[in-house]
Amino acid sequence: MIGVTYASVPLYRMFCQATGYGGTVQQGSTVEDKLKQREQEHNAELEAAAAARDLTVFFNADVSDSLPWKFTPTQRSVNIKPGESTLAFYTAKNLSDKAITGVSTYNVTPQQAGVYFNKIQCFCFEEQKLRPGEQIDMPVFFYVDPEFATDPKLRSFNQLTLSYTFFKVNEEDDDEDDTPVEQPAA
Repeated sequence: MIGVTYASVPLYRMFCQATGYGGTVQQGSTVEDKLKQREQEHNAELEAAAAARDLTVFFNADVSDSLPWKFTPTQRSVNIKPGESTLAFYTAKNLSDKAITGVSTYNVTPQQAGVYFNKIQCFCFEEQKLRPGEQIDMPVFFYVDPEFATDPKLRSFNQLTLSYTFFKVNEEDDDEDDTPVEQPAA
């Protein structure tokens, strides 16, 4: 049963990336390939539409009931235009007296926008081990593809939500990492 639980996150990730389910970005061209193509095949009409489109990206953070962490976005939202690279941060803190490893999944809403949401750097699907009391900031670097601005199905959407949920990874106890972390005085 533990093996099934542990395998569920990678399996869910593969399913979502293959199908776009839950607003997950589908695998296809890499972000680098898309940016290179955008430079090589300059489309003035697309760039003008992107420059005229204002979007607000909201950030959401959740943790499963089995994970004693505090997990929050450092900012509630950011205003962007499609095609702009944007950096945001989330903060996680282990509230327990044991080292705990967590892994996150994400989605983008509305679901139709997931194909246009490109994460350049992200902490999702990577295990994050926090010692007791440890707090870390985790970056997410992203951009919304300029083609979002010309998709007729998304014409009425000016708000997107990037949502992460952290889950506890079941692992054997490792006492050497259970030393509490001293936080700097504020």
